[in-house]
Amino acid sequence: MIHNSVSMADIPRVVLTGGISGGHTFPLIAVARTLRQQFAGDLELLFIGSRGRFESDAMAREDIPVRYVLTGKWRRYFSFQNLLDPFKVPLGFIQALWHLFFFMPDAVFAKGGSASVPVVLAAWIYRIPILIHDSDAVAGRANRFLAHFATRISIAYPGAHNFFPKDKTALTGNPVREEILSGDAARAVVQFRLSPEKPVILVLGGSQGAQTLNEAILHILPQLLEKNIQVLHQTGSAHYEMIVAAVEAYGVKIGESGYTPVPFFEAAALADALAAATLVISRAGAGSIAELAATKKAAILVPLESAANDEQRMNAYDVAALGGALVLEEANLGEHLLLENIDKLLGDPGLRQTMGEKLHSFYHADAASQIADGVRVLMQKI
Repeated sequence: MIHNSVSMADIPRVVLTGGISGGHTFPLIAVARTLRQQFAGDLELLFIGSRGRFESDAMAREDIPVRYVLTGKWRRYFSFQNLLDPFKVPLGFIQALWHLFFFMPDAVFAKGGSASVPVVLAAWIYRIPILIHDSDAVAGRANRFLAHFATRISIAYPGAHNFFPKDKTALTGNPVREEILSGDAARAVVQFRLSPEKPVILVLGGSQGAQTLNEAILHILPQLLEKNIQVLHQTGSAHYEMIVAAVEAYGVKIGESGYTPVPFFEAAALADALAAATLVISRAGAGSIAELAATKKAAILVPLESAANDEQRMNAYDVAALGGALVLEEANLGEHLLLENIDKLLGDPGLRQTMGEKLHSFYHADAASQIADGVRVLMQKI
């Protein structure tokens, strides 16, 4: 009853929760923008999640206030954090109760992950309607748990229906940032000093980079440059300086020899890079696949072996089963096999086009609006 008695403000309110990675944060942003459009700006938003620069910066750019809670997760490898994190969860729950009491939203939109758990549980206590979204072919452990408390659930892959109650689950796809659809290859040529006559490989290791993928690209970089193949490489901020030093040790001049490393692509720059790319080599996070599908890009997907629930591997093989991508396991990311697959795709424009078209079937143009509509329906049921 607390919710009905406190939330009497004229302006509707929605809490967003999730984060930590781009795969969680970007869909939150896409849905938040759609909600603002639907409410014509007459809406208050608040992000509640773990303290991290990535999601904090993303929310600041959208002018969405942020509140932090302690979160814990169970790692599948030994870590002393596994001994400490169970004590963080109840503290985070109390913090979430506090933040929700004073903001008292009309609905909560949760992207899953450990950052969502205390917020969703606190919202359930207050009887605030909750919509959770799962991005992957295999539902995350947090979302499987939170499904018991959610009012509605949206999923991106048909196979995820197996993990949730069918009567409150809907297939919506993954929201894609609208900037991704506005890429311009000509801008990329100028910004990244590319030659429009030469093929471009875009390497995406996820929002935080991927060391295994970075090392694989470094090993074959001399051969790629010798073949007049240009490389745009999102290294991840933590790996950027190491990559630059290693490339310069090869005698390669950054930005002048066909190789351009970037710590992290902001949305507009990523859109231009995708527009210019002949081929993309990427991790198999759900967000990355959705953006590749939206832009019809031929891709070599390299699933992250340590991804929770093996979700990236399942994402990649769901796409590959329809002919929408080639998949290389990390264990097979050797120099010869990687070069062989690159040569195969760069040498066959028809195959690249076919792969892009098949991958496009994973793109749901109305995903953000469907999810936003779902949030609005929950708000009207209060």
